[in-house]
Amino acid sequence: MSADLIVVRGLTRRFGGLAAVDGIDFELRQGEILALIGPNGAGKTTTFNLLGGADTPTAGTIELDGARIDGLPPHRVAARGVMRTFQHNLPFASMSLADNVLVGRHTRLRTGLLPALFGAGRRRAEDAAARRVAAELIEFVGLTGRGDAEVATLSFGEGRLLELARALAGEPRALLLDEPAAGLTQAEAAQLGRVIRAIAARGNAVLLIEHDMHFLLPLAHRIVVLNFGRKIAEGTPDEILRHPAVVEAYLGNAAASLAAAVPRA
Repeated sequence: MSADLIVVRGLTRRFGGLAAVDGIDFELRQGEILALIGPNGAGKTTTFNLLGGADTPTAGTIELDGARIDGLPPHRVAARGVMRTFQHNLPFASMSLADNVLVGRHTRLRTGLLPALFGAGRRRAEDAAARRVAAELIEFVGLTGRGDAEVATLSFGEGRLLELARALAGEPRALLLDEPAAGLTQAEAAQLGRVIRAIAARGNAVLLIEHDMHFLLPLAHRIVVLNFGRKIAEGTPDEILRHPAVVEAYLGNAAASLAAAVPRA
């Protein structure tokens, strides 16, 4: 892992008198898989909305490589290199897998999305290059040879992999994944975990919200724990499992049994 890519300081979001996120600090490093966990209502999704530009902080700052991005709209945050996936697959059902991935590349196309999808004279060179990237990403996530297939032919787990390929098409520096393992079978979750590790190995930073601790603990390098909008702990998976405040607020009696899921050096 390398230097800090995203630095969050004093991040706060109030809705009337309620502080959904209350003065949290954390860093996300290049090549790191960082998890954000906590009970329902802890402020995880609000934090993601703030990082991705879907919401604006009441106070605090978010810096990407030293430049502030808090308050920027989502398309400008994406153009700076922060991409997000959601809890539910959101493919364009009438398009092939390759064209779905091309949609995610629109922030990197000089001639725009429509020419890349349909071709237009001098723009065809960029179209061809974009399609090569789409094919490479489809292979990277494990959907080799499926580029021309329709979205309807995918299983739910394969659809989740397509969402990753589409996000990667925008050349993100940081990828925000909202409960990526939700609804997956054990085999699908294992494949997803392999892809996320490969993404981090390429130097991308990954921040994820996840409730499935058996999926998360072997995957995350570090974990930040929220409760009632505040950060109550930060550390390695092993440290988090042994943190009294985390056990009390979130893990309870499951903490001891989850210890077996943490890889040992």
